[in-house]
Amino acid sequence: MSAAIVLQARMASQRLPGKVLALIAGRTVLEHCVERLTASGLPVAIAAPFGREDDAIEQEGRRLGVDVLRGPHEDVLGRFAIAATTLRVDEIVRATADNPAVDIDVPRRTLDVRREMNADHVVEDGLPYGTTVEAMTTEALLRQAALATDPADREHVTPFMRRDSRFVAVRSLAPEHLRRPELRLTVDTLADLEFLRKVFDLAEQRHARPVPLAALIAAAAAVAETVPSEH
Repeated sequence: MSAAIVLQARMASQRLPGKVLALIAGRTVLEHCVERLTASGLPVAIAAPFGREDDAIEQEGRRLGVDVLRGPHEDVLGRFAIAATTLRVDEIVRATADNPAVDIDVPRRTLDVRREMNADHVVEDGLPYGTTVEAMTTEALLRQAALATDPADREHVTPFMRRDSRFVAVRSLAPEHLRRPELRLTVDTLADLEFLRKVFDLAEQRHARPVPLAALIAAAAAVAETVPSEH
């Protein structure tokens, strides 16, 4: 079956506007996401909103050599439906552009489980917050897009599919050595950004890019010991 990763990105953010273009270890958050997701061996496309401020995402995507597909701002589900239809693949892996530490291997793991279980949707539990993805069939995504009417379901893409009995949604468990659900490795606030800058600076001194998630977890533990934080 054919599959692609669709990376959800926007410039607007209530807590940290423009965070997807903020720098970590000399590269934008968006570049980290693309680099790590591409390492899975799957093609990556960015789904960005229409709007002048999000033209910057399209420019960055072109610089990184990936397609940027534009769609509605608030109706993110509609944006994903446009992307899935444009890409013409059987399966979509949803990732978000505020997660520069996303696990390199999780796209393949979730797709394997989806195929094995013949599920419509799979998400993996147990990873650090901000390092997982969701896998789904394109058919299920488009069927959900036709059924979901609540604005919250349109904005957050998969809640409808995960709760509605007309879909088969499965939760799998992350590999034991990566199970750190209490650890936060996402960029939502300035504190998150500063923490991950320290984590990547340390991890990339010791490992070639893209750094495995296990090494980022170890670096996060080392940084937390020296700089007290909520992470």
